[in-house]
Amino acid sequence: LPLLLLLGPALGPALGQGLGQTRFVCTSVPLDGDVCAASALGTGSAEELKGTVLQLRETVLQQKETIMNQKETIRELTAKLGRCESQSVLELPGEGKGRKGFSKNTMGDLSRPAAAETLSQLGQTLQSLKTRLENLEQFSRMNSSSQTNNLKDILQNKIDDLEKQVLSRVNSLEEGKLSPRNESEERGKIESTLTSLHQRISDLEKGQKDNRPPDRFQLTFPLRTNYMYAKVKKSLPEMYAFSICMWIKSSASPGMGTPFSYAVPGQANELVLIEWGNNPMEILINDKVAKLPFVINDGKWHHICVTWTTRDGVWEAYQDGTQTGNGENLAPYHPIKPQGVLVLGQEQDTLGGGFDATQAFVGELAHFNVWDRKLSPGEVYGLATCSSKASAGNVIAWAEANIDIYGGATKWTFEACRQLN
Repeated sequence: LPLLLLLGPALGPALGQGLGQTRFVCTSVPLDGDVCAASALGTGSAEELKGTVLQLRETVLQQKETIMNQKETIRELTAKLGRCESQSVLELPGEGKGRKGFSKNTMGDLSRPAAAETLSQLGQTLQSLKTRLENLEQFSRMNSSSQTNNLKDILQNKIDDLEKQVLSRVNSLEEGKLSPRNESEERGKIESTLTSLHQRISDLEKGQKDNRPPDRFQLTFPLRTNYMYAKVKKSLPEMYAFSICMWIKSSASPGMGTPFSYAVPGQANELVLIEWGNNPMEILINDKVAKLPFVINDGKWHHICVTWTTRDGVWEAYQDGTQTGNGENLAPYHPIKPQGVLVLGQEQDTLGGGFDATQAFVGELAHFNVWDRKLSPGEVYGLATCSSKASAGNVIAWAEANIDIYGGATKWTFEACRQLN
């Protein structure tokens, strides 16, 4: 039977607006015919309606396709989330992140990739201890002591054993033989031995102190970690001007890190010297920044000085005794606040802590001195040329008694001035 298409009042607005009376048009449509095509026989405006219907059909098809794609994306994300959750079981709960979004390097249970990274760091630590032993060998040759040589041999054997343990752990990790629990236990044994070894080497190194002046030493930070640093025992006073000078040596890339940072309650960036990532070296005062024209990460010793006065925030930068840059409006009329913590080798995100390994200083540092006044160009030149008339800082003077070291940073005799003289 033919299908009767009834176009009535419901389609009135589309078919015949403005007509005084409603008309009913009956059209015979075959069973396999197109309703929209049949309606076109009754009225010309129905062609527009047909176009609208076709557009709606296309839209529905597109929406179905979009929904299918979204469902596939949701399935993929759900699978990834499941894998992340299964891995997170291996990580320490509450492990924090640094201010700039980099995860802290802790020594607790880690996921498998982090465990491999820790192994690499253990290997670097062993290499650092080997370097210290080589320096001790040179010292023992000049001071032929059988006791020193015997102890050195014992320590060398200890390091060889540790290297075998680390190599065994690497092989086991690669073959997937170690469970997270076994990894934690084995790493604990190695770290305990490393701690004991470091202490014995440090005791041996103390024998060198008797033969050098209290200011002729350097600090060495061989690794980019969040636990190697030195702390100056006294705080800075309130200062309306300063000069900060030091000898520095580094070849770290990208960026040598943070030679020093001074934090006070409520302001972690009260006074900071930092070269982070691919940025130039910067001096921060109360979180205000000036870029410094230093080029010093060439693996050679360089003498640098930064002077500043609160009036107009005027600053000057010296490298190897020559002024290389200056500026103004750096934290003008802001005095450096007292009662803070002065750290060498790390950038503080909190008072005395919150270290981020990516900002750690890697290299050697010596003769860090602080004055509460602006040094003259002649005074800076005298420091850079190791003049015997050069004075030590009247606020912070470089002396072993004024500094505590932590985390494996080491002290050695400073040789740069001897090479110049």
